[in-house]
Amino acid sequence: MSQQHSTVAEAIRAAKTERKGALVGYLPVGFPDLDTSVDAAIAMARSGADVLEFGVPYSDPVMDGQVIQEATQTALANGFKLGDLFAAVRRVTEAVDTPVLVMTYFNPVMQYGVDRFAADLKAAGGAGLITPDITPDAAGEWIAASKKHGLDRVFLAAPTSSDERLRMIAEAGTGFVYTVSTMGITGERSSLDAAARTLTERLRAADAELACVGIGISTADHVATTLDYADGAIVGTVFVRALRDGGVEGLAASVRELAAGTRR
Repeated sequence: MSQQHSTVAEAIRAAKTERKGALVGYLPVGFPDLDTSVDAAIAMARSGADVLEFGVPYSDPVMDGQVIQEATQTALANGFKLGDLFAAVRRVTEAVDTPVLVMTYFNPVMQYGVDRFAADLKAAGGAGLITPDITPDAAGEWIAASKKHGLDRVFLAAPTSSDERLRMIAEAGTGFVYTVSTMGITGERSSLDAAARTLTERLRAADAELACVGIGISTADHVATTLDYADGAIVGTVFVRALRDGGVEGLAASVRELAAGTRR
């Protein structure tokens, strides 16, 4: 991994020292509305999430499941604008020390201006970006802007990635490698875990220091199993559903429940 100070990597290492590993929690910014999404992210941090992941609502979310798609559509319908993201990140980072990553498709970043986006995210206290739809070889402008502003750049690795691609991701990325298993469907836990475990081993061989896995993780047992081989477990859908159905209190209870899986 590139050598630059990373609050995200620091938080994951601390979680590994103190417990079994890290819990990374995802929520779309602006769902169900901007103020609630800020309260929800703060509650998530206070309930046991080691790293927060704020998703930018996007009109064509090709990689998201139905629960998250519906949430992002709600945020857009309620008037979410990209500028709201920076205000939300600032409010969260003023309230808690937990690092906040932003997950976004790259089109909104390009439209905003890559360097301007990086500067505004840094000014708001953000830690960096997770970019699901660009690979390091296509990310020259973002890599330059993130280095200039001291932001993490988290790239995705999939079971279909070649060894050469994994080496490139490990070298170009900071914070952690976002490890996705696209094999099987949620519920087929054993095959998903096997695919993710193999991919994590391949990333270690490619010199990736930290790998966090997101594959339909929805219980404390799933978190614990994932942390047998990975450095962090990424949870999204179950938290978005908890917020949708039970408000901020329901979300906090869900985060506490899954965070129990990070303890040895």
